[in-house]
Amino acid sequence: MSRVPGWLGKVGAGLSEMGERLDERRAEVAKEHAEAAPEPPAEHPEPREPVPVTIARDRPDPSLAVPWGVRVAAEAGWRLLILAGTVWVLMRVISAVQLVVLAFVAALLITALLQPTVARLIRYGFPRGVATALTAILGFVVMGLIGWFVTWQVMANIDNLSDQVQNGVDDLRNWLLKGPFHVTEKQINQIAKNLREAIGANTDQITSAGLEGVQVIVEALTGILLTVFSTLFLLYDGPRIWQWSLKLVPAAARPAMAGAGPRAWRTLTAYVRGTVIVALIDAVCIGIGIYFLGVPMAVPLAVFIFLFSFIPLVGAVASGALAVVVALVTQGVFTALMTLAVVLAVQQIEGHILQPFILGRAVRVHPLAVVLSVAAGGMVAGIGGAVVAVPLVAVLNTVVGYLKSYSQEPASPQSPKPRGATALSSTPDDEAP
Repeated sequence: MSRVPGWLGKVGAGLSEMGERLDERRAEVAKEHAEAAPEPPAEHPEPREPVPVTIARDRPDPSLAVPWGVRVAAEAGWRLLILAGTVWVLMRVISAVQLVVLAFVAALLITALLQPTVARLIRYGFPRGVATALTAILGFVVMGLIGWFVTWQVMANIDNLSDQVQNGVDDLRNWLLKGPFHVTEKQINQIAKNLREAIGANTDQITSAGLEGVQVIVEALTGILLTVFSTLFLLYDGPRIWQWSLKLVPAAARPAMAGAGPRAWRTLTAYVRGTVIVALIDAVCIGIGIYFLGVPMAVPLAVFIFLFSFIPLVGAVASGALAVVVALVTQGVFTALMTLAVVLAVQQIEGHILQPFILGRAVRVHPLAVVLSVAAGGMVAGIGGAVVAVPLVAVLNTVVGYLKSYSQEPASPQSPKPRGATALSSTPDDEAP
């Protein structure tokens, strides 16, 4: 019995100690809450200015507030400005090296005319170098003989032509005096006097034009040499030049350009062949007609008609007008009218039969595009620009059409990826320069 009270005393002491610890803990927690609580507001707070309350509203995106048509016009506008700037810079560069560009383009045209002969000689077993040399020599010799023959004919008939022109001028003067226009002798003499005075007043300009003519001759000889060398290298090393050119194109665009190149070359070749054939037929037919009409220098006029036929539409009119003028001043009005009839008949046959049959669908350019391109080419680079404008437009038309169709075709999963300068080995040598 004596052990029980001792045990109970120990339990009571332990409970008392635990109660004291709980009281201490409650005091600590109350103290922490009292420190964290905010201070009570002052009894007399200072007055503050009222803050305006704004109601937030949802505003649309500024780009969505612009009408759709205006956005499309702006997007197209800045792209067109960049494109126009690029074209302007390119034209400035071409104008700075106009002689080199025209010489290279002329070499391309001559290569398109001579390259099938090189390919044919290679198929007959000739080495490429020999085939190129034979074709180039034959082509340039023929061109030189034509130029020499025209010069010889002009120099041989210049005296006779001068006499005939003087007789034609006298006949025209008599016709004006006795014709329905009632022109007097005094008026004709006044016109002649004005012409002499105009020539005398512009003597310095005529002299400077003669000096510029010497410069033009030097530039022409330089252009001829550049054309000859460019033609030789294009005939001999055309496929390698094309492969090297493809390496300058980004890899993603090489397959499309590799397909567009041979098609553009076929278009250029077809244009040059067709134009040469049509020009030759025009020159022969008109030359025979004016020869039987008794017009002097029929052969040189036929050669001029052949050369001017390379300028579509405009060249035929200019060469025909030259033949009519020569017939008028040498043989009279009736012969001039007959010459005009011959020229118009041949041109009608050319426009409705020869060009559709010979050129066919290889060169599909609208007549409006032909006229505008010839005018633009003549304004930019003179006669040379007018000559190369139409084949350039034809080639661009072919390239753009092919690239458009190529972009719409789905990529074949089984087609191998192009390597190097693309799979150009499948292109025959006679399809690329």
